[in-house]
Amino acid sequence: MHKTYKTKGTCSVQIDFDVEDGKIYNLQFLGGCNGNLKGIAALVEGQDIKDVKEKLKGIKCGFKDTSCPDQLARALEEVEE
Repeated sequence: MHKTYKTKGTCSVQIDFDVEDGKIYNLQFLGGCNGNLKGIAALVEGQDIKDVKEKLKGIKCGFKDTSCPDQLARALEEVEE
């Protein structure tokens, strides 16, 4: 299943990824800090949704109430619903 998530409160504006058997594949962020987000994508490739969500939920960026990793966790919550 392919998922597109419109982010809120971050420099990135969109997250695209695929889910197969509860695992994340082909993660891409649109906008944001390119190198860091490519790093996150590489680290979560093939990882279990639940594990990634638990690790990333609640991470903040500077004075913002959210971050790109937190937005990914929120996108993953929608998949699990």
